[in-house]
Amino acid sequence: MTTTPPALRRAPATSTRAPTVSFEFFPPKTEEMERTLWDAIGRLAPLDPSFVSVTYGAGGSTRERTHATIARILKETNLTPAAHLTCVDASRADIDDVIARYHATGVRHIVALRGDPAGGIGTAYRPHPEGYQQSADLVAAIAKYGDMEITVSAYPEKHPESASLDADIDVLQAKVDAGATRAITQFFFDNDVFLRYVDRVRARGIQIPIVPGILPVQNFKQTRNFAERAGASIPAWFADRFDGLDDDAATRKLIAATVAAEQVSDLMARGVDVFHFYTMNRADLVFAICHLMGIRHRAPARQHAASAAEAS
Repeated sequence: MTTTPPALRRAPATSTRAPTVSFEFFPPKTEEMERTLWDAIGRLAPLDPSFVSVTYGAGGSTRERTHATIARILKETNLTPAAHLTCVDASRADIDDVIARYHATGVRHIVALRGDPAGGIGTAYRPHPEGYQQSADLVAAIAKYGDMEITVSAYPEKHPESASLDADIDVLQAKVDAGATRAITQFFFDNDVFLRYVDRVRARGIQIPIVPGILPVQNFKQTRNFAERAGASIPAWFADRFDGLDDDAATRKLIAATVAAEQVSDLMARGVDVFHFYTMNRADLVFAICHLMGIRHRAPARQHAASAAEAS
């Protein structure tokens, strides 16, 4: 495992293209969470993301809230939404109905996932007897429309249920063969792990974009617990950055922004120019990181026009 922070092991930049970003949100459960979500969307929208995705609970537990959030994004913003969809606890007919509803609403991008077991990560996955068995089956169902972007998941340290990394890449290959057009990775904190994974994927002949999933750490304890269940490693240097800050949220936030900015900066220096941020419905850290990446807030054209009028 690499023990050197990314800021200390950069390579010369190999890409001059401005980075592009996308953001992930989750549907709110309460009015307060609704306000937090839309505050985050409002803050991040002017950064011109390529798309924003909205997650989908196990067994469709957030189905209507996900759909409502997607519909509002389409109605009230200029953002391009991507709706998450899983295979868990749903029949093929139910899932096909959700796909049709999204398509009718104007959604042309779906993030197709098998989904975590209904009992949570670490429990056995049991396909619905009348449902899609794996994510590749779901991808194929979406691909029938012919005009959909289909994003899938990828695991630089392999999915916890996969026997090996090669077996996990077999699963990715099946999703690509079924029609996947992009993969976003599970979060990671060791950039060498991601880059080695991309090399292995390319060696297998898989050419779709492999987009790094970046998680700015809001709460290190929670992140560490989730990483253990998800099979994502935490380098010693990364844990050391947060040591002693469990009860110091303000400093923890500054460290989180610094660490994530270093990670992204290192990836950019090594030729990566597309990033997906797991926002946790909060804009502050992601906004700061994007600013450091050179992605700056752009005021709407009508505001420019108003300013010009006032100046005259």
